[in-house]
Amino acid sequence: MSRAAAAARDTAGPSGAAAVSSRSPAGAAQAPGAAFGTAGPPLATAEASPRSARLGAWAELLRLPALFTVPGDALAGAAAAGARPGPRTLLAIGSSLCLYEAGMALNDWADRAEDAAERPHRPLPSGRIRPAAALTAAGVLTGAGLALAAGAGRPALAVAAPLAATVWAYDLALKHTPAGPAAMAAARGLDLLLGAAATGGGTRAALPSAALLGSHTLAVTAVSRRETTGGSVRAPLAALATTGALTGLVARRRTRLPAGRRAAAAPGLSGSTAAPTAAEALTAALGAVYAATAARPYFHAALNPSPALTQRAVGGGIRATVPLQAALAARSGASGAAATSLLVAALAPAGRLFARRSAMRKVSIT
Repeated sequence: MSRAAAAARDTAGPSGAAAVSSRSPAGAAQAPGAAFGTAGPPLATAEASPRSARLGAWAELLRLPALFTVPGDALAGAAAAGARPGPRTLLAIGSSLCLYEAGMALNDWADRAEDAAERPHRPLPSGRIRPAAALTAAGVLTGAGLALAAGAGRPALAVAAPLAATVWAYDLALKHTPAGPAAMAAARGLDLLLGAAATGGGTRAALPSAALLGSHTLAVTAVSRRETTGGSVRAPLAALATTGALTGLVARRRTRLPAGRRAAAAPGLSGSTAAPTAAEALTAALGAVYAATAARPYFHAALNPSPALTQRAVGGGIRATVPLQAALAARSGASGAAATSLLVAALAPAGRLFARRSAMRKVSIT
């Protein structure tokens, strides 16, 4: 999230999640149905066009396609906590969405001077949205996110508060410092823990999953820092290595002792490896989808670190967030985890369909 992070770029015109967003360039996005006015009376058309343009500008500012990478955080956290998603999980998802969008609005407000020089097509430098309106939206969305977390209980609020602080610190102070990628990773990890705290009342069991998701976000964010300039081979290579390591860790099977020897097993005695369960097979399959989604664009960017291929690498990393979340949910083995993981996995095609229909195909981290 740049949330500002976790963690996507702007649109088929402009750029800028799927995370994820140092998030990158392009052309101006068109609001669906905005500039054609042949159907209906001229007055209705004249009134509809400015409204469509305003909605399109806000959709671009908030990078709406990136929202499909957010619910999986809370759902994976709930599964990691060993609980079925419930009403409090929905509150956690609502909180995550609000805080994520707060980060998006704050990101462009903080970068308005830089964007005026490098990305003049974006909503703030182009004048389609006033800076004060973007800052107000960030504040309102942050308040709404904290209120929803409070509705999910004190444990959830105890996670949402530092998450909100991390979002604001990233956008206002840390983004352009060496601590920026770590802050983005922390935001994604906290978002997963928010789902665990809201659903299960605690976060301890979800810490490993949060660490894995945070590592992925760290790698994507590091690549995104050279989105507009290119030239970095090390960041895509490091992201590629991280993807391989995470794929292995997510899909790693547990070693089980035969039933009659579990209690009496002596230290150092090796057990037998059971046949893969359905949950393990699903986890491995989702892990493979994650690796395939992220690894190929990272590899291409490492071979040729041009801005265009670096942007594709960031986009691939952001899209890979969803299958990783799904794999983490399946990996937990909790009751209903398989259904939860498939629900998360379905967010990926839904996000792509939304992006195509809204003409917002590029999403990034900043």
